[in-house]
Amino acid sequence: MTPPDVEGISAQGPRRGPRPKRWVLIAAVMAVLGLGTWQVLDHFEVFSDKGDAISFGGNGEQSAGQGGTGKVSMPRGPEAKFAVSGTVPEDGSKIAVTEYAGKKSGFTGKVWVWVPPQYKDPKYAKSGFPVMIALPGGAGYPSNYWMGTDLKLEASISKWSQEGKSLPFIIAMPVLNPEPDKGGLYWDGSDIPGQQKMGTWLTEDVPDLVKENFRTIDSRDGWAFMGSSTGGFAGLKSVLQKPDKFKAVIASGPDIVPDSRLWAGHDAEKAANNPKVLAPKLIQAGRPDVYLAFQVGTKETSAMPPIEDFVKQYTKGPIHTKLSVIQGGSHNAKTYVPNMEAGGLIQWISEHMQGPVPSS
Repeated sequence: MTPPDVEGISAQGPRRGPRPKRWVLIAAVMAVLGLGTWQVLDHFEVFSDKGDAISFGGNGEQSAGQGGTGKVSMPRGPEAKFAVSGTVPEDGSKIAVTEYAGKKSGFTGKVWVWVPPQYKDPKYAKSGFPVMIALPGGAGYPSNYWMGTDLKLEASISKWSQEGKSLPFIIAMPVLNPEPDKGGLYWDGSDIPGQQKMGTWLTEDVPDLVKENFRTIDSRDGWAFMGSSTGGFAGLKSVLQKPDKFKAVIASGPDIVPDSRLWAGHDAEKAANNPKVLAPKLIQAGRPDVYLAFQVGTKETSAMPPIEDFVKQYTKGPIHTKLSVIQGGSHNAKTYVPNMEAGGLIQWISEHMQGPVPSS
């Protein structure tokens, strides 16, 4: 699975020293070098709060025992230790990161989280919010490129939600694989025998982290995936595999079948993670309904035919699909984000999901 082209991905910086000492040092440097150094220092994030502790109020909401509005699940704890990873320039909202020990998979990895501005609006203080688990392509380790503000995923969801084109999703961005890329090695977002249980990590542990720390929707109506390339495959497979937990996915330039070399000798388990096997089973079961949104660029010549064939063959019964073909589009994450709006994908899945309910 070829990773989408991504530029300007930022990693989490080290935790910085106490703020008073930082500003004393800045003042001293500027006194010696002059005020012209401000822009230089700002460029190197001297004024950044990256690495500082940040809380989303999980423990307070839980201990207060507040009742919710609508299908809300209040934070159940324990509260994770989040640190600021970045700031969305468009609205000042924060992207945070924590290292989470998955209780069900046994895997420990980083998860980045962003909450929309509406999450802090008093009228939604007792409301649950929908969650979108955003998965990258390529190695997907040690970072998840959706946490970088250059791709504008968070800024776009913020803007679209205020325009009524998208629900105000909480975005969770976990590492996709347990190790760095080693010659194209990946885990297909699955529990491959003898390997780290990355399928359980993505579909059980990551949702548990979000439920422990945030107000969420207490049903599948509030849970979706999005992803590109191998992350798009993992999201698609997860929705078809666990439709009782997840309702929708936006899969961008995804592979349609599992193809990790780690599946060698495990044909039965590989089939259990194959969308072309899972889809007929869901159609036969007749429920629940799932909403599968695909996008692919016209330059993705190898990816387009399998996606088009899947949509043609399996759009029936409880499987609803929407395909957007991006004219001139390539296998590129920067192409996928704006087309989530232009292709109507984010609005389509939002119409079939549950959003926050304001207090009366």
